[in-house]
Amino acid sequence: MYNILTHFPMLSFCRPVYWLGKDTLRVSAALFAENRRRLCQGMKATDGVAPKSVVVLQGGEQKQRYCTDTDMLFRQESFFHWAFGVTEADCYGAIDVDTGKSILFVPKLPESYATWMGEIHPREYFKEKYTVDEVQYTCDVMGLVIVLCFFQRGQNTDSGSTCREASFEGISQFQVNNTLLHPVIVECRLTKTDMELEVLRYTNRISSEAHKEIMKHVRPGQKEYEMESLFDMGGEYYCYSSDITCSFPANGKFTPDQKAIYEAVLKSSRAVMAAIKPEVKWTEMHRLADRVHLEELVKIGILHGSVEDMLKVHMGSVFMPHGLGHLLGIDVHDVGGYPEGIERVNEPGLKSLRMGRLVQERMVLTVEPGIYFINHLLDQALANPAQSCFINNEVLTRFRSFGGVRIEDDIAVTASGMELLTCVPRTVEEIEAFMADRGKSF
Repeated sequence: MYNILTHFPMLSFCRPVYWLGKDTLRVSAALFAENRRRLCQGMKATDGVAPKSVVVLQGGEQKQRYCTDTDMLFRQESFFHWAFGVTEADCYGAIDVDTGKSILFVPKLPESYATWMGEIHPREYFKEKYTVDEVQYTCDVMGLVIVLCFFQRGQNTDSGSTCREASFEGISQFQVNNTLLHPVIVECRLTKTDMELEVLRYTNRISSEAHKEIMKHVRPGQKEYEMESLFDMGGEYYCYSSDITCSFPANGKFTPDQKAIYEAVLKSSRAVMAAIKPEVKWTEMHRLADRVHLEELVKIGILHGSVEDMLKVHMGSVFMPHGLGHLLGIDVHDVGGYPEGIERVNEPGLKSLRMGRLVQERMVLTVEPGIYFINHLLDQALANPAQSCFINNEVLTRFRSFGGVRIEDDIAVTASGMELLTCVPRTVEEIEAFMADRGKSF
């Protein structure tokens, strides 16, 4: 038996825990030590957390493709990654709430592993790599000496799925609470530390470069798969995400209709960014985007009448059925959008919004307004007298095959506004100039 309450000095963070070489970002294990510290701080402030309590998290499991022996690409479970930064599968982690001491549990691999997969690392290797206080094997997890275990169990408000709580043989011998941890760790993930923001800036910078490469090489007649599938894309680095959407003409030159719709969406994007600051309602930012879209669609001639009256009948959702944006972090649709006490607004458009709370400093969000011409939504609006009275069907017919425009940027909320993380050509003039000169930088 070993006692998690025994003091272990923290190791130094002199080496990066994650680095892909050359000019890639070096990420320190201090990022995850800080996350664990914040988690313990949050747990201590929660009623019902007794002394000698321990948080236990289970990492992701390596799975095979159906009935084969072919491994599926492994991606670490997000809450476990947030707390430990471990890239290996089939691990557990324990954190003493009182002291912050951390124990990583790694699989005890058979000797045959070394024949086919390479060196089997000793426990000291993982202790040094991840700068945790102690490393044990997963088969020894029952040796924990604790009063109360906190396991992760709660609903993801984007998927509706329940987070999987830690499970291991002999768990019934522990006193377990699986209700207190989830809201605390979600609130910790909601706002980002300086070190997390640095990784998110990096993922945005690299993903922005990828978008610009596509803009340089795209030609009319090419298939999307030739450009690596959809342009709504974002790279990950060490599980930290980006999410960027660029809309641009394949031939590098906007038609008048393309320019009109694109600039309407860009105007709403910039209006939202100008209004973003702590304590504003995210739902009101969505409504602001709707308002700008409707004003611009009136100018184009697709709509006519009072924008105020259009808002009352949810006209904006005909053209923007999706939510304005979402939280971003270790998950592309990051956690924390609807904590207990905040209900989703059951209105067209707004019911698709992935966050209903007030904006806070250090949140990272996407701002992604769009105008789409989706035939079945247009037909529904034309069949609804409350909405059809605003539609100029003759002009609308011209846009039936248009498709749509979405502009998605990633932002970090600051004390007085926001920081734009995405760096791609955005105005019509910038896009056309960039695509006209394939060697041009931006």
